[in-house]
Amino acid sequence: MNLPVPFVTIGLLILSNLFMTVAWYGHLKFKTAPLMLVILVSWGIAFFEYVLQVPANRSGYGHFNAAQLKTIQEVISLSVFVLFSWAWLGEKLTWNVAAGFACICLGAFLIFHDFGGSAH
Repeated sequence: MNLPVPFVTIGLLILSNLFMTVAWYGHLKFKTAPLMLVILVSWGIAFFEYVLQVPANRSGYGHFNAAQLKTIQEVISLSVFVLFSWAWLGEKLTWNVAAGFACICLGAFLIFHDFGGSAH
């Protein structure tokens, strides 16, 4: 079964970013854990981020250009992070974080919009 490239790419990037966010920020609830242990566990979790990120970029490149792939990854990363920080760390989504995210989404729109030139 061949799934559409955007579906595969975006799905892998979402999964990849779940692992990345847990690796980078999951340990913040465990401040008493030894730093070296936290680093090793984070590296172990981050391995799976790479296992998903590399195929996502490889399958998506050609359908998307490099700037578009990076933009997709960043929007997904921030979306996952906002949900993670709310659900895992108990942080609130403030108006300025939402406004900043809206600005980033505007930037994503500009990267994907063809204003008469060659966007791809």
